[in-house]
Amino acid sequence: MAEFTGERLIPGEVDVDLLNEHVARYTFASRLARGKRVLDAGCGAGYGSAELARTALTVAGVDLAPEAVDFARAHYQSPNLHFEQASCVSLPYDASSFDLVVAFEVIEHLQDWRAFLLEAARVLSPNGQLVVSTPNKLYYTESRGPHGANPFHVHEFTFDEFRQELNAVFPHVSLFLENHIEGVTFQPHEAGETVEVRVDAGEPAPDHSHFFVAVCARRPQIGNPTFVYVPRAANVLRERERHIDLLLHEVAEKEGWLNDAQRSLAESMAQCAKVEAELEASNRWAEQLNLELGRSRARVAELQDELARDQQAARLMAQEYEAKIADLEQDIQSKIEWALRVETNLTAEIRKQTLDIQKQTDALVKAVEALHHTEKELNERTEWALRLQEEGARLAQQVALFRASRWVRLGHKVGLGPTMPTS
Repeated sequence: MAEFTGERLIPGEVDVDLLNEHVARYTFASRLARGKRVLDAGCGAGYGSAELARTALTVAGVDLAPEAVDFARAHYQSPNLHFEQASCVSLPYDASSFDLVVAFEVIEHLQDWRAFLLEAARVLSPNGQLVVSTPNKLYYTESRGPHGANPFHVHEFTFDEFRQELNAVFPHVSLFLENHIEGVTFQPHEAGETVEVRVDAGEPAPDHSHFFVAVCARRPQIGNPTFVYVPRAANVLRERERHIDLLLHEVAEKEGWLNDAQRSLAESMAQCAKVEAELEASNRWAEQLNLELGRSRARVAELQDELARDQQAARLMAQEYEAKIADLEQDIQSKIEWALRVETNLTAEIRKQTLDIQKQTDALVKAVEALHHTEKELNERTEWALRLQEEGARLAQQVALFRASRWVRLGHKVGLGPTMPTS
């Protein structure tokens, strides 16, 4: 848990007086919590929920900050006490779940405090009560003085505004003025059973009160007692003496710081004198530099004049070069035009020769194709002649065999059979 920043109080991180202001509100509410189901809305570190759990039947502490809930669970444990992370404007409970809802120093932190009042009314039983507190805007603004507004407060209330907002939701509101006052106690050394308290009568002054505490209900309430809380550390004089000792220690510490600062100042003044001497020497050196700078500026002026003359000569030379370049460019342009004409003529001649070569090539291709056709035809005729020659030889052989046949010879002798030619 981080140190106290003004957003929520953490026991052990604040002085006793501030802690007592907060604990007093829970002791005020614990009288109404006896044997009831209690919701501590915006429970913070959980110390107040633990106080309520001493007399209540059950206590549920809810807070939007997870680190606050974790701290409460770790430091305050009881069978009738549990903590839950939740928003005060959207409570995770059914209607009529509680008999008492307490919300101390919460409403001024909420953007939509009206939604919280409606949520508190929803989760309260018909006879339930809401105990809610908030700092007095007029007193709180004055007490903070140069520290300015509390950055964790969204809206602070005057007495009339606070009562008006509560009456808009709850028809019965009892308002109390909480003040941290000085008193004198006579406490027996041996603890007695009764306590007598006298509070001198005085006109209530809401504008000068520290805090407003309201007990709200939807049904009429009875009793409106003055409540006095005397904390365990209630010896105001001793607390003041301790506080004075602390202040004296702080003053002594600050005086030590002041002495150190004065010594540092003396050292700084001596250092300043040294620096001034060095500065005087630097000034003389600067004057010498100024003289040298004046001579240097005169020399720069002479060099600038020389540069101007050189630039003029360079411009004249550049003009001559530009004229020569113009002549060269004209000559080059005429040569380029001649080259283009030559290129055009050559291109036309080459195109003509290319066409002639293409024609000759086509004629040559046709001649080669005719030669190939003639060669193919000659080969075919040669093959045909060879086949005829082979066929003639075969027929001649058959005829010779036929003539040599004895049947043919016998037929010739008797005058029968065909007459075969001799060749």
